Amino acid sequence: MHVILNNYQINHDTMSLLPIAHIDYSTHVIERTREFFVKQTALQIIQSSCIIGGSTFNGRRQAMFYMTGAKQKTPIPVFPNLNIIAFPTESPNNFECKWIFCNHVLKIKPNLGPTRTTHPSIIIFKNGQEILMTESYYLLQKQFERTARCILQLSTP
Repeated sequence: MHVILNNYQINHDTMSLLPIAHIDYSTHVIERTREFFVKQTALQIIQSSCIIGGSTFNGRRQAMFYMTGAKQKTPIPVFPNLNIIAFPTESPNNFECKWIFCNHVLKIKPNLGPTRTTHPSIIIFKNGQEILMTESYYLLQKQFERTARCILQLSTP
């Protein structure tokens, strides 16, 4: 049986927010040791967590654009003081946008298995969990590297 929540707050255990088209919920949340389904969209979860973290989503986005020049698919430091930063796989306004929390990513690799045409890449998390991704290895690697630059910018005085 699925655990369905009305809302969700991002925390240290949040690994990904995945969109899902379902009548009862909109987001599949994967944490290190558990999973939830949430009625909020992934973008709503990101936005509300940014507010709790002390700024608006747009404020965080503008700051990252200013610091890194990343205008599209900008990584978002949800809780920068806790090093909780997520990167989008698409435009955040796109329903298909997934959010990946970089502090949990061990590596991203191309999918060489039988599902490679529909899921060309795999994200492997530090806890050993894997997610088949519809985005290319190149795109995900680029987003991961962009997020690393954001972390570096945030940690530099």
